[in-house]
Amino acid sequence: MQQIGPAVTNKLGDKFTERQSLMEQQSETILPDSGRTATSVAEVVSSGLCIGCGLCEAVTTGRVPMQMTEYGGLRPSSINKFTKQEEDKILAACPGIIAELRPDNAPNTDLIWGSYFSMNYGWAGDAERRFASSSGGVLTALGCHLLKTKKTNFILHVGPDPDMPMRSRWVMSRTAEEVQRNAGSRYGPVAPLAGLENALQREERFAIIAKPCDLGAVHRLSKVDDRVDRVCVARLTLVCGGQSRLGKSTALLNEFGVLESELTLFRYRGFGNPGRTRVETRDGSAFETTYAEFWKEEAGWDYETRCKFCPDALGEASDIAATDVWPGANPTKEDAGFNGVICRTQAGKDLLDGAVAGDDLVLGDPITPRQFDSFQPHQVRRKLALRARFQGLAQANMPMIETVGLRLDKLAEALDAHHRQEETSATIQRALAGRFSEPLRS
Repeated sequence: MQQIGPAVTNKLGDKFTERQSLMEQQSETILPDSGRTATSVAEVVSSGLCIGCGLCEAVTTGRVPMQMTEYGGLRPSSINKFTKQEEDKILAACPGIIAELRPDNAPNTDLIWGSYFSMNYGWAGDAERRFASSSGGVLTALGCHLLKTKKTNFILHVGPDPDMPMRSRWVMSRTAEEVQRNAGSRYGPVAPLAGLENALQREERFAIIAKPCDLGAVHRLSKVDDRVDRVCVARLTLVCGGQSRLGKSTALLNEFGVLESELTLFRYRGFGNPGRTRVETRDGSAFETTYAEFWKEEAGWDYETRCKFCPDALGEASDIAATDVWPGANPTKEDAGFNGVICRTQAGKDLLDGAVAGDDLVLGDPITPRQFDSFQPHQVRRKLALRARFQGLAQANMPMIETVGLRLDKLAEALDAHHRQEETSATIQRALAGRFSEPLRS
């Protein structure tokens, strides 16, 4: 392995490590006292827990497509057109109802980061792919490797809509060139699972690259649909900071004085690490801003409500999760492009080994969970606060998300009583003020 990666000071101490003996992951199912989950798709949507993953469209084979709302999020176009069988199937897997890790007897465990086979720096073996993709291009490289070696027939993932390039759509890529063409971060609403039924019906081996919540739904769906484990042979994800609504991107267009109808390109990242956010228009004009400028004001990030209650942004239902590795979570300069690579399953380990042997991927130095804490401090804060936030939803009589094996009780012990109460109280206030609620479409 090549040597790469700065030493990172452990600022969080050993309190998480001391709790490793408490990690009884498989048996822990969390619903706070008097807590409940939504009992219908309508309640998932109205309570703000819909992430717009596309599962509703897949289960109804397109009869209930996803549509963009006036709030800039994707939602099922109707909430009263499901058969009982369809709604039961959706509720069994919906990310707004349940999140569950995908156990695989990994040899290492961590209170924050969960189970894993290995953690390393990594980057695409192809220099052009590494440069053009987000961070180090790890997920793109793995998708290309799977197709090159014929381990999969296609990759189900997302890419820019050619007609509306600020928006994203699900795609099936059958060549490395198609994977690369759809590579890169997509900071906005996206429904990769809208293509899942189409993928399953083909009865061909495929891989999926999607958000952690999407893969959680795939894992849950596998319990009621045996096609999933039979043909979906690799599940790859990013460590997710949250899904912005469309308004985040629209705000940038407004700064540039550009209409969405004028766009020919909206590239959020890539062509460097992190690379510049670039907009191109039909008249040949181009506008750019830096990554830091695009994300400079947290109040304008416009995240989905569910993201604030996400039990698994770290990809514990994946085979492999890739993440940024900037100390303090903020890039200070452009670099060659590196990812953190978390291997969670034996299938993921086999995939990494094959990609490295085939020169499609390079793995660098190991990374410790405490280093990841320093790269992703916002993930740590959310993990520690989540149990208290769920208590707030329960006390406001709002539905919450059931978690299986994600250690929320034990994580809550690392947060002092004062901050737990603050998180609970703030959640209650926002819930009662209607901050989480959404109108329904009939």
